[in-house]
Amino acid sequence: MLSEKDKIDIRERIESKMAEVSERIQEYKELTKPTPPSVAIGRVSRMDAINNRSINEAALRQLEVKLKGLESAIYRLNDDKFGRCLGCGDMIPIGRIILVPGATKCVSCS
Repeated sequence: MLSEKDKIDIRERIESKMAEVSERIQEYKELTKPTPPSVAIGRVSRMDAINNRSINEAALRQLEVKLKGLESAIYRLNDDKFGRCLGCGDMIPIGRIILVPGATKCVSCS
């Protein structure tokens, strides 16, 4: 079971990561805006822009999933089972929780 000090430290780290991820999400939302046809760029450049937009959309989806995991971790933080592996039931090492606050499994079960 985690101590109150550990929980406070983890909450601060989660909130910090959430702010960072939210900022990156906004950046990717800007990058994924379509290029209007009225903008005069060449055919090859337009194809590059479409390709880049697809890559940025994939990165945006990954960041949104990460944010949901962090939000879930904040919600579960006060649960007695927080920090226990959903696979084997053992405690997840505190170092892993600090590095990957949304982790729900230990390294062995991941």
